[in-house]
Amino acid sequence: MELTPKQQALELISKSKHILIAPGRADGDSIGSGLALHLVLSRLGKQSSLVVLDPLPDKFNFLPQLEEVQQQFNGLRDFVISLNCTSASADKLAYNFQDDKLNIVITPKLGAFKSTDVSFAEGNFQYDCLITLDAADLEQVGPLYTNNPKLFQNVPIINIDHHASNDYYGAVNLVDLTATSTAEILVGLIEALGPSLIDANVATALLTGIINDTGSFQHSNTTPKSLTIAAQMVGFGARHQEIIQHLFKTKAFSTLKLWGRILTNVRHEPESRLVWSSTSLSDLSETEATGDQISGIIDELMTSVPEADIVVLLSERDSKVISGSIRTKRGIDAADIAKMFGGGGHHGAAGFKLLDSGIPEAETTVVTKIREYQAKRSSGVAQLSAEPENNSPEAPISSLAKSE
Repeated sequence: MELTPKQQALELISKSKHILIAPGRADGDSIGSGLALHLVLSRLGKQSSLVVLDPLPDKFNFLPQLEEVQQQFNGLRDFVISLNCTSASADKLAYNFQDDKLNIVITPKLGAFKSTDVSFAEGNFQYDCLITLDAADLEQVGPLYTNNPKLFQNVPIINIDHHASNDYYGAVNLVDLTATSTAEILVGLIEALGPSLIDANVATALLTGIINDTGSFQHSNTTPKSLTIAAQMVGFGARHQEIIQHLFKTKAFSTLKLWGRILTNVRHEPESRLVWSSTSLSDLSETEATGDQISGIIDELMTSVPEADIVVLLSERDSKVISGSIRTKRGIDAADIAKMFGGGGHHGAAGFKLLDSGIPEAETTVVTKIREYQAKRSSGVAQLSAEPENNSPEAPISSLAKSE
């Protein structure tokens, strides 16, 4: 019988001694999941490296043992020096360090060695397994992937994620599209790895991921399972109030200034039930804010504007890239909308990037397409409502809501 992805992941982890953990973009789910898994693997006696090369937002400083995150990567790959012994044989081998150089001294037994007898090669990586977390594709792992593509080609990958847009790039793909977060998936994996592995610190890290991706259970993706697992983590000692305080109630002054500019730019189109706003590079510079401080305001707009079914935030990340974030109410698939712009994500939250575009051009493109999308949706609902009643009058509309 073929093993399930979860069983395959457990088998690969159990036989691995040195595991590299590579979270996706630095948010509460990826970092919380990475820390939780790192702490658990260390407790199991595994050598574990948690590497995040992107800057870590200050709001995550409360996470337990955050100092365990490595923000540099040395590769841990053997460097092989080969000596051709066809014309000579070696008698003794010695080495010494001198002037920041490693000198390898080979004394011949017969014949003589020449410089042309020496060759060099890269050896195997010193990792048995690589675990990616909350990354729909390898590009989302960031510089760790782009700077070390051979690492990801040569080391077996366990891909743990919950995005519908996942590329299934791993040797093992533990992808659950019904999960609200990667942290939620990890709970079951950690429990299967052994008893008593979830303590207060691990539970806090996991609950951070769940709270981050459900907007503290305010997003439409919140499920009974996510609430049950959250309660389980609190039972293990997760510091729920500490998480809420840092993720949602603590704002730097620069964040408040940036959010003020974003709120000033808010536009509302009642016909399409669409709200959108934007922020530019100059906004970031003049408020002394960073890109990661943009997140959060879109969730506030989604919960604060009852007239909006779709909220979009466009942010200029450099002179040629506009990053778009989408939030939707239940019944409207944010990932569907993001796909129109080459992006992806979840039912209630998704994102995309527009290249070689400025804010005005991006706004025109995005608003026009979403306006058309909403018009088609409205037309579809109207047609279904007008169809002959084969079942109850509510059945077609209910069916449509489920399909979206």
